[in-house]
Amino acid sequence: MFAIYLINTLTIGIVILIHYEVLLQLSIFLPHLRIAHRFRVALGLIGVLMAHIVEVWVFGIVYYLLQLQGSLGSIQYMHELNFMDNIYFSFVTYTSLGYGDMVPLGQMRFTAGLEVLTGLVLIAMTASFMYVQIENFWSGKRLRHKR
Repeated sequence: MFAIYLINTLTIGIVILIHYEVLLQLSIFLPHLRIAHRFRVALGLIGVLMAHIVEVWVFGIVYYLLQLQGSLGSIQYMHELNFMDNIYFSFVTYTSLGYGDMVPLGQMRFTAGLEVLTGLVLIAMTASFMYVQIENFWSGKRLRHKR
């Protein structure tokens, strides 16, 4: 049981670090671009989407490695899982979409539950970040029109 706690803690720590660093770098980089703010917002969206994709892949790799190890659980599916099936399961779990075609078993259920929680928190963090970017665009537009 300790092994799954350690694996989950490391995985979530890595994913949060990735997300934080991407948002930090975007908040530093985007204001310095000499392009229309709407394009900065678009680049911000691309950046955070790429961060989410990397984070999903981190969880997918963990699922794959856990299944190779064998004793910490598995994912029930209608055929033998390949690497990309684990990535697909991670996308469905991270976004809390949950099609139900794949089901975690054993201690991997804990990992899947934590991935849902982590995904929801990081998606909310992204929404907040993008809200600020868009608000800056609208505020700047209003200021220019008042002059």
